[in-house]
Amino acid sequence: MGASNQLTVWQRWVRQPQNIWFRRALFQVHLWSGIAIGLYILMISVTGSVLVYRNELYRAATPRPIISTSTGPRLTDDQLTAAVSRLYPGYQVENLGRALNLDQAVDVWLRRDDKIKKRLFDPRSGSDLGESVPTSVWLVSSLLDLHDNLLAGPTGREVNGVGALAVLALAATGLVIWWPGIKTWRRSLTLHRGIGWKRLIWHLHSMIGFWSLGFITVFALSGAYLGIPQPFQDLADRLEPLTPANAGTRIGDEVIYWLAYLHFGRINGIGIPCSGPGLCDQTTKAIWAVFGLAPAAMFLTGAIMWWNRVLRPRWQGFIRPNLQMQVLHD
Repeated sequence: MGASNQLTVWQRWVRQPQNIWFRRALFQVHLWSGIAIGLYILMISVTGSVLVYRNELYRAATPRPIISTSTGPRLTDDQLTAAVSRLYPGYQVENLGRALNLDQAVDVWLRRDDKIKKRLFDPRSGSDLGESVPTSVWLVSSLLDLHDNLLAGPTGREVNGVGALAVLALAATGLVIWWPGIKTWRRSLTLHRGIGWKRLIWHLHSMIGFWSLGFITVFALSGAYLGIPQPFQDLADRLEPLTPANAGTRIGDEVIYWLAYLHFGRINGIGIPCSGPGLCDQTTKAIWAVFGLAPAAMFLTGAIMWWNRVLRPRWQGFIRPNLQMQVLHD
């Protein structure tokens, strides 16, 4: 009897899963979990796609070196320190960084208590040339820190690791919910015309989720490892204990390496499938950037469906009685 019931449930799942209570319960878990961490997913998804091009962003944000046009002799370190101290009384010069080109602006670090300034100075005149870290570079660095650490250092990185596991759970529940039945599953792989915009949003959500599932899984697993690496390393050590004989050859270490490497979408120089910077590398980055936006698209389409299914009916139910009361009062 038990085997028969189990077979019946399986048949129902294959043919018409919408009527199974477990799927309906899982749908609610998926819905409210997505709402709870939706803004986090949106932020991580968008910043991650942008930062696929972090090297290009840094190059674009970095200004050309400033070369002194003064005609006087170059100042010695002591003379430049004295000039800096006159301009910034109360600050202690901690570092003078000269470039290979001695006529290039000198990077000077100054400290007063816990406050640090990083300025550029003319090596000949000793004049202040501005911040050594331009605003554009600071913005790229801040974007990177936001994505990696949530602007909160090691604690933020650990939170990111937990968030990545939550995204992985959302992807798993979404895959179960996605299955529409054996007769109609192919319809969830593409968009269709003439079905109304609400149904279109549903199909768009399902289609993006299906085709991006592999990428989202890689992003989530690798993000979890980068945020909280120790559990992954402990698992690798448990499955294949480290010995002198297998040092550097363990399968678990290789999996972890590629898991972390694939997170960034930069494959130039490793020979798979490219052998250096070029069209292939740029194509790979573009693919990573596009699929990196998939979680953001899933959140936006999911939020629209939530509005249609939950918020809009409640809002209409709240507005209509108030309008009727106002009409009666008038």
